[in-house]
Amino acid sequence: MAYYYLVSQLPYLIYGQTVPLSSVQFKSLCKTALRPQDAALLDWCTLDPDPEALLLGEGKAGSYRDAPRATSSPFINKWRHWERALRLNLARYRAQALGQEGAAPVDPPEDPVEVGALAKAALGLESPLEAELFLDQARWNALEAMQGFDYFGVNTIYAYLLRLLLMERRVSFNAEEGFVAYKGLYTAIMAAAGGLASEGGGVSEISIESGEPK
Repeated sequence: MAYYYLVSQLPYLIYGQTVPLSSVQFKSLCKTALRPQDAALLDWCTLDPDPEALLLGEGKAGSYRDAPRATSSPFINKWRHWERALRLNLARYRAQALGQEGAAPVDPPEDPVEVGALAKAALGLESPLEAELFLDQARWNALEAMQGFDYFGVNTIYAYLLRLLLMERRVSFNAEEGFVAYKGLYTAIMAAAGGLASEGGGVSEISIESGEPK
């Protein structure tokens, strides 16, 4: 189904610019404009690739050991698969840099092939904040590629929400937080795998939880 009126009214988004409306406002607008079955999937449009445990109140999200359960939206499924692969590659390369082979919870999937190079490039950056911005720009670009050519289709709505979340996350960044807030999931991942990673090694501290919605 096409959503001509809704999409035509949306402000154009450019990564790094001011957020034109909040993700909460946008979801509220969409829930009155979308078909119920499309609106129901808005809660699955998150920067965390596996929000199911949190949505169900189980509090188990974090290791990404298991692939997320598929939704009825191929676009959302593809996004979650891409993000999970990125985070698992970050965990693997971080563990290798610390000399802790096998500490990552699970081997990343082979596809999409580009995420391994993205993870390695991000871990090579000196500044954690710079690395986070690099990864979020890669996420933005990936969403544009996944969205497809049906500009007025529901995928445009889902991609728009995810881009708003990326823009809100960028606003929350600052240099001081860069050395603290972006380490959480890596520690949790190592703990879930049975061994905490030690600090150091001269590698930028990157949390593979990067992208959790604020």
